[in-house]
Amino acid sequence: MLQATVEPPVELLPAAPQRSAGYWQTVTRRFLRDRVAVGAALVILVLLLLALLAPWIVPADPYQSSMLKRLKPIGFEGHPLGTDELGRDMLSRLMVGARLSLFMGITPVLLAFVFGAVIGITAGYAGGRVNSVIMRTIDVFYAFPSVLLAIALSGALGAGMTNSLISLTIVFIPPLARVAESVTTQIRTRDFVEAARASGANAFTIVRVHVLGNVLGPIFVYATSLVAVSMILASGLSFLGLGVKPPEPEWGLMLNTLRTAIYVQPWIAALPGAMIFATSIAFNLLADGLRGAMEIKQ
Repeated sequence: MLQATVEPPVELLPAAPQRSAGYWQTVTRRFLRDRVAVGAALVILVLLLLALLAPWIVPADPYQSSMLKRLKPIGFEGHPLGTDELGRDMLSRLMVGARLSLFMGITPVLLAFVFGAVIGITAGYAGGRVNSVIMRTIDVFYAFPSVLLAIALSGALGAGMTNSLISLTIVFIPPLARVAESVTTQIRTRDFVEAARASGANAFTIVRVHVLGNVLGPIFVYATSLVAVSMILASGLSFLGLGVKPPEPEWGLMLNTLRTAIYVQPWIAALPGAMIFATSIAFNLLADGLRGAMEIKQ
């Protein structure tokens, strides 16, 4: 009598050592003990809230100019942080500018996270010739410094926020793909993956059930550190006239338009740069805190 061959259900396959609730509780406790990382997270949270609520809480119209109030100092009546070269309220423009600056910092990294993870996991799991072709193609992008590559892509595509997003996304895909490939290459040789493969599970099931949970964590931590780089690059593109266009209050663009006022009102001219610096430091400290909290030997 012939017997039907039944493929074992996914839940019966040898499962990867998933990170349990106890693991994430330990990560949370370790992170909360890091006061620097918690402080950085609070700073980022405040900036995000300001960015979201800016249209309703700004003290003045960030686009309304007044030549009679050009470059007023910090503390001027009705303008706590002074005014810019066109008499616009600096506090309002910095608050509204947080929306564009954070958007330009976070969105390219998120897009690159998705594409880089797919490319890296595919290369790492497939191995062999597929890995060589994909990773050698990725290596081509490493021949150019990220700043020059972003400028070249933005110059080729044309000025504008959308083209800047595309350029920055392309810049960040290679490093994220390399991290994903490296981690996946280590995971695919583990015993639980070999056992799942021997049990008849297809490649998609193995990647979804056994690989993703172990790969996304390291990629996410690395991606967090790239947000600061993305903000600086986006600000640099705006400074060069390749990013956000006037009169939008983006921090890099504000820094560019205020550079001629450095000798008249240096503190006013330095405010956008100070915001870029503080936000970048906060994201770097957050990434360091996440990395330290997740490095738990089990």
